[in-house]
Amino acid sequence: MARRPTKAGGSIARGGGVALGEAVFRSLCEALQAGSYRAGDRLREEEVAQRLKVSRTPVREALGRLAARGFVEPAGGRGLIVRNLDISEVLELYAMREIMEGAAARLAAEHASTPEIDALRDIEQAFVEASAAETAGEMARLNRAFHEAIYRAARNRYLDNASGELQDWIALLGPTTFTVSGRPSTSHGEHQAIIDAIAARDGGKAEQLARAHIREALRCRLKLLQKQ
Repeated sequence: MARRPTKAGGSIARGGGVALGEAVFRSLCEALQAGSYRAGDRLREEEVAQRLKVSRTPVREALGRLAARGFVEPAGGRGLIVRNLDISEVLELYAMREIMEGAAARLAAEHASTPEIDALRDIEQAFVEASAAETAGEMARLNRAFHEAIYRAARNRYLDNASGELQDWIALLGPTTFTVSGRPSTSHGEHQAIIDAIAARDGGKAEQLARAHIREALRCRLKLLQKQ
């Protein structure tokens, strides 16, 4: 079993023109994506401030932004907890993800350079190696890298930005679907077909395959939810 990452640690880097509250917010979002914080985990201002070596003011600002986006909710007088999405929210999330992933694959088929396509193949090869080692956490990381590479190749900054927020929501779902029996191998086949369609400049097929890929991911996600 892959080790759970440690919670957001280390000091926040100053400079670079990023306000401290924004830097804390980004750090917490990255921790959500990495699985450092999961549904039901508690976030307290003082603890986060100590971990990131900042004052409580920027932490309060960052937690307020997380609450405004619906990622966390009050836990009585004991700080905030990371939200647990209900089934209707999961279905809505995957419906939007299917649309966006399909659009990204179609655009990538139109715009991806040869080096970008080669990079997709390299990521997928690393995914296969992680699958052989049965490291679900590493597979999840490489899967994110794969999809992020497709979004970049799509050459649409608005789609790319929207995908970042979607990934934050996906982080609230808990364990990766690669813990479902057989999912790593089927996902590899789906990834490979998407890459081939992008390389062939077949936007329609790339979109169709990407959407089918997300529908299969949803099927596995629902399996996991049924076990909870």
